[in-house]
Amino acid sequence: MANFYREPDRRQRFLLPVDMSEWVCETDMVHLLLDAIELMDLSAFEAHYTRRGTGAPPFAPSMMVCVLIYAYANGHRSSRKIERLCERDAGLRMIVGDEVPDHSVIARFRKRHRSAFEALFAEVLKLCHRAGLVRLGVVALDGTKVKANASPAANRTAGSLEAEVAALVSAAEETDAAEDALFGDERGDDLPADLRNACGRLARLQACPDRLRGEANARAARQQEKIDARAAEEDATGKRKRGRKPKPAEAVVDEEAKANVTDPDSRIMKSRKGYLQGYNAQAVVTAEQIILAPDVTNQANDVRQLVPMIDKTLAMAEAVMGEDARIGTALMDAGYWSEDNVALETADCEYLIATTKIPWAGGRRPAR
Repeated sequence: MANFYREPDRRQRFLLPVDMSEWVCETDMVHLLLDAIELMDLSAFEAHYTRRGTGAPPFAPSMMVCVLIYAYANGHRSSRKIERLCERDAGLRMIVGDEVPDHSVIARFRKRHRSAFEALFAEVLKLCHRAGLVRLGVVALDGTKVKANASPAANRTAGSLEAEVAALVSAAEETDAAEDALFGDERGDDLPADLRNACGRLARLQACPDRLRGEANARAARQQEKIDARAAEEDATGKRKRGRKPKPAEAVVDEEAKANVTDPDSRIMKSRKGYLQGYNAQAVVTAEQIILAPDVTNQANDVRQLVPMIDKTLAMAEAVMGEDARIGTALMDAGYWSEDNVALETADCEYLIATTKIPWAGGRRPAR
């Protein structure tokens, strides 16, 4: 038989040192991120550490910052998931090499340097400004409803929260105790002991098809017994047996609930696709789509977000371009319209706010 397929040789040893820059394609953002981190001022992160003392040296702040930015940019928030991806994801492996940080290290670094991360955002804008990407004159503000990691059905009234919280705490303690007894000091997602070597894996894999076939045969036999019993009953009675259809479940959203036990800060909000449990994300961007000021609030109405978002934009513009920076014109949709907001317009920023929401004719955008 011809050797038609290209089979990987997973036991091939490298004859030359590995070049990690070849692990991901040239178009991946990790290359740009690594170069940008080298140009940023990370002294606020480095000031926390000292060269005196004993013990293992800490992970490089530049590496940790790069790990968090790359992971967050790809939608990964969990420290445990980031740790696993540092072992599996080519982009993160290129950042960390063989120095994989533990999930607790990742979480502590983020918590310890939160204020420094906020300052780093201004540094990113400064780099964009130097590259000619940040140009004021016209900026746009808008908001969108973001679904929280919580269900509307998890909302509770104030009267039921105390008892439920006590039950949840007890359940959490029992769960932790059970997992400690089951996993010990391990992470909990590690392979069983008999699957950590080639011989054990092969034996387990060979036994799996036999077990699956046995279970399938047993299920088929039980099902056939039910079919035969039903047929015998119909023959004995001369009547066809009728079954009852299951009643479908109904999902009810209680809009009068006071708090959500999964995410207490989230709120029920109306979006284009209906109601969701989540947040209202705000952003002010330039004409070149450079973000000047982001924020997330649990207030569903955009009207109250205009003033704080413009203030944040002015503060960022002054930090990046100096005290004489001016926004120019801010564009906003009808969600930000109010007489009070219009009265707050200043010489630093002219407001252009839609007063009404005009429906599109035939589902198409109006001609410009």
